[in-house]
Amino acid sequence: MATDAPPPAKTEHKLPSTEEFVEVQNSAEFGELRRSHRSFAFPLTVGFIAWYLLYVLLSNYAGGFMGTELFGNINVALVLGVAQFITTFLIAWWYSRHAAAQLDPKAEAIKSRMEGGA
Repeated sequence: MATDAPPPAKTEHKLPSTEEFVEVQNSAEFGELRRSHRSFAFPLTVGFIAWYLLYVLLSNYAGGFMGTELFGNINVALVLGVAQFITTFLIAWWYSRHAAAQLDPKAEAIKSRMEGGA
């Protein structure tokens, strides 16, 4: 079904200058946004890398332990390997919730002001 309606009007946003970007980057509000992101992302990243390296080290140096059968043909290595995938998805889900609740509103407020919408 074809319509002759005009396309939606583009909203005009003021393009921020370099000085405005620097001013926002130096603002307390942007610093808080950056701290919120770093205080969440860095510890999780370090924790996950440590967890991953533990798995690799156990696989290389603790073959007997990793080969321990838990039930049937399921051993410790398989369970820990699957746990790697599970923790990856859990961290992604957790970060998504954190970003939606904590980071996105702050970032949107900064963006709106920079584009002249506030």
